[in-house]
Amino acid sequence: MTTSLEPLRRIAAYAVCADSNGRVLLVRASERSGTPGTWSLPGGAVDHGEDPKHTVVRETAAETGLSVAVAGLQDVLADMRALPERRITIHTDRLLYTVSVRGGTLTERVDRPTDLARWFTLDEARELPLRSFTARALGLPTSTDDIVPEEVPEFPSFYAVPGPDGLHRAQRFAAYAVVTDPEERVLLTRVSDGYPGAGCWHLPGGGTDYGEQPGAALIRELVEETGQTGRLVELLGVASHRDAASLGPEGYPIDWHGVRAFYRVVVDQPAPPTVADVGGSTCEARWFRREELGALPTDRLTEVTAEAVQAAHLL
Repeated sequence: MTTSLEPLRRIAAYAVCADSNGRVLLVRASERSGTPGTWSLPGGAVDHGEDPKHTVVRETAAETGLSVAVAGLQDVLADMRALPERRITIHTDRLLYTVSVRGGTLTERVDRPTDLARWFTLDEARELPLRSFTARALGLPTSTDDIVPEEVPEFPSFYAVPGPDGLHRAQRFAAYAVVTDPEERVLLTRVSDGYPGAGCWHLPGGGTDYGEQPGAALIRELVEETGQTGRLVELLGVASHRDAASLGPEGYPIDWHGVRAFYRVVVDQPAPPTVADVGGSTCEARWFRREELGALPTDRLTEVTAEAVQAAHLL
């Protein structure tokens, strides 16, 4: 039975690394891990406030002895697995980055969650017991012994806990959309009073639910916040932002770390925007023409919105 397990959630970042011969870098889980003997991409949990790109470099060095440089974002995905022996269920939002080796020497680790690092051809990797997210990243068939929970546990997308300094802290993964229609208008939402960024224009989207893939969450949020039905076109990037004392409807300061994936989405049949989630963080939704968007003062856009529309070449 997995229904009695304690739900946990984390954000993690991993390196997709190939050498000049096309071999890929993998690490083996040790007996100290939840999946001993399996192989996966180097990487691990994103520390509070840490940029995921820095996580990839740090974790790859720790697990393999190699120094890497991040070349770009390959994919963002989520998975959920149960670990009955630890009495927990874990949802992990995984950010996969393409990296290149700058130097170093492969190192074996003793008494650590991963104990070996090796280079494999794709044919060799195909024969290994791979974690499902690793197989997917490498374009190989997925087969895993991971235990999937019988039911998705209830767990808030926003969850604040006391930090080491006594201040509550929260790490949240979210998915947002740069939405356009056939006329190249851009869809934005306005943040309600009482929420961080109140009054500013923001991207449609929000925190993903436990067990939910970011793309599916984004399409759901788009309907709830704007009444539009869209289709995913491409992953644009990931933004990491920390606010050391954010103040929202909770009424007390929170050391907030948001990791946000943003996507290009097209609405083929736009409709007048409507906000279904009345009383939430969105109070208005509106289509903007390019010139209207360009005329908005910078302080009227949230940080992630300005970054995303620039990445989509809309400003």
